[in-house]
Amino acid sequence: MERTKSFKGSAEQLHMGRANPEPRPGSDLRLYVDLDVCATGECEECVVECSYFYHPWNNGIVSAVELATYYLVCRRCEEPHCVNACPKDALAQLEEKDNMLVRYPIRCITCRSCSHACPYGTIYPELVPQLVHICDFCYDRRDLEDEPLCIKSCPYGALKLMPADTELDENTFLVGDNLIVHSTHWDREKA
Repeated sequence: MERTKSFKGSAEQLHMGRANPEPRPGSDLRLYVDLDVCATGECEECVVECSYFYHPWNNGIVSAVELATYYLVCRRCEEPHCVNACPKDALAQLEEKDNMLVRYPIRCITCRSCSHACPYGTIYPELVPQLVHICDFCYDRRDLEDEPLCIKSCPYGALKLMPADTELDENTFLVGDNLIVHSTHWDREKA
């Protein structure tokens, strides 16, 4: 029960697209992900290790990157080709979240039709894994470790812990209540 109390958001909220569009400010440490570093192509496959005990082969950062990508990089098309291409209705747009894209992993068959159908290339094939990856943000293990294993194992420096009350750069955003993401953000009004 102690773990549930310290975890800010259920798995459904974090991984089914229910990111808080107006994240709570605070001074707590949050996982910082630099999507621009992840998108450079230097790493063909994410080699970040994860210490999530119940899923030893898990790479939980995949779920955090997926959420951040759908939240910040997805163009939220009027006519979403990715959603229409999915044969199992595993993708949807949430109208109440400004057409934010969500993926339902239990329905996803990893055919990657969505990735091929996206005219902007924002659904990266590696974000559509067969197995569900879950990031628990190491809340219950931060006392035991100086840094989460994902941060230590990222050879490109794309991850770190950062206080949420820090002044954020132009292309840095709070995503949900657990992430801070740097991304060259596409903005419909500026296009």
